Amino acid sequence: MGRSAALVTSAVLTAALLSSCSDDEPPDAAPGDTVTATPQSPTGTTSPSRPAGDNTPSVDDSPPTVVDTVAIGLAVPWGIGFLPDGDAVVTERDTRRVLVIDGSTYDVHQVGLISAAVPLGDQGGEAGLLGVAVSPDFEQDHLLYFYLSTAVDNRIVKATLEHGRLGPTTVILDGIPNGFIHDGGRLAFGPDGYLYASTGETGDAELAQDKGTLAGKILRMTTDGKPAPGNPFPGSQIWSYGHRNVQGLAFDDDDRLWASEFGQDTYDELNLIEKGHDYGWPMVEGRGSGKGLTNPQVVWPTDVASPSGLAYLDGHLWLASLRGERLWRVDLHGDHAVHPVDYFVGKYGRMRTVVVTPDGRLWVTTSNRDGRGDPQPGDDRILLIDP
Repeated sequence: MGRSAALVTSAVLTAALLSSCSDDEPPDAAPGDTVTATPQSPTGTTSPSRPAGDNTPSVDDSPPTVVDTVAIGLAVPWGIGFLPDGDAVVTERDTRRVLVIDGSTYDVHQVGLISAAVPLGDQGGEAGLLGVAVSPDFEQDHLLYFYLSTAVDNRIVKATLEHGRLGPTTVILDGIPNGFIHDGGRLAFGPDGYLYASTGETGDAELAQDKGTLAGKILRMTTDGKPAPGNPFPGSQIWSYGHRNVQGLAFDDDDRLWASEFGQDTYDELNLIEKGHDYGWPMVEGRGSGKGLTNPQVVWPTDVASPSGLAYLDGHLWLASLRGERLWRVDLHGDHAVHPVDYFVGKYGRMRTVVVTPDGRLWVTTSNRDGRGDPQPGDDRILLIDP
């Protein structure tokens, strides 16, 4: 499956980690199955680009367009989840606010504040109030799930949303290692009804290979935070390991799980996630040849990606890029990801989260107020994109 390069010693990687962080972390081509995305469109344009030599036909080459602005004046919107009625729940990383945006009028209402969250993001870090997931049974249980950073750990909590107010939180899983950087934070319910969560290795690369810790992993759990039946490691929530910092999770029409992952100095990754597989960090960054390691499907030079949010729609994966300041579209052909194309290069600044709306369009958040961007009047915003 996959691809990219750079075997490095553990000592070198650990030293490099102290001076680099996942949100902003440039290029070498590597032979093999993995697609290397190489943009060709000039910075500031909205035209798509193909990697040199990539003649794979796209399912649809028509470019996406921004058709509206859903919200402005937000502060690092991080997680988005749609309710059954079409309204959307939005988390703000640093303010710890939980918002509901009316799906028709785009009116924004604050419904709660997660007081337990520690917003290290406002100090230049990446911790705070991160992902949100809406219960598959929301119409009956009214539950929302949140991933947040506290003073001692990262944890997942649940709370009810009723009559426009968020109830008190209940912890379902705590003890996830936290750090100033690499806190993961994405939540998604799978087609199997279980909750998936991405975690980072907190800047300590060796944790990604340690199956005794939840850091640097993708987790799969019940709605009470217990290991889900069928997990590969008995008594553990771990579904896959060897991850540096995954901030994007998406399921396709065939129920396959895809994840976007920050690299360090060379390659960011798009991975097809398989039960119990090792994705190689810190032994390899991108494609490697280590025994038992799973290669990524697509890699990007880190200066054109630094991917956070990931969404699937109609045969495409959509990947929001922070440092790259663009939206990538990747075609799926069977179980292969091909033909990466970039849009809106530099036009809206840092892009963090992308989600599919109930009517089959995209919401994409900017992240220019996260301490690493260049905020413009109206930032941060949520853009409505017709794909």
